[in-house]
Amino acid sequence: MADPKRGIEMLSFTLIEYDMRIKTGQEEKDDLQLIDGASFISPSGKWNKPSTMRIPGDYGAVDITLLRLRHAVEATVEVLISEVQSSFDLSLSCLTSGLNKGIWLFDGAIVEACSLKSSYQCCSFKAKTHGHETREIKTDLALIIVKVTWSTLPLGLA
Repeated sequence: MADPKRGIEMLSFTLIEYDMRIKTGQEEKDDLQLIDGASFISPSGKWNKPSTMRIPGDYGAVDITLLRLRHAVEATVEVLISEVQSSFDLSLSCLTSGLNKGIWLFDGAIVEACSLKSSYQCCSFKAKTHGHETREIKTDLALIIVKVTWSTLPLGLA
């Protein structure tokens, strides 16, 4: 399922309801019900380690990965691409402390795919409790503006 993912503060059991459909026609009544239901998620269990649960349905199953984080800050990443000189492929990912794998934000074509030499650009941000920061990356192909906005759950930096 596509982003955005959201943080939920769990001080007790949390009920997550879901209704996911496979689009098959113009109207919602034509869509196939993939999964429909609810799950209780416990606040106890492993911390700082992802766990995956499978939700079976009539037309397949959906895997949901949950992660309980201590001292977490939510970052919303916005990327604006302008001044495009020619088409190119773009992959965006982010890294954070405590996780050894990157989080993919985007992997696809900008305008039209074409064969270009590889290029690696990096920008880093220091997490804050609230507010935002912006960085500009100027390449031969485009201007890329990255804006990160932070928010914390009430116990985020406690």
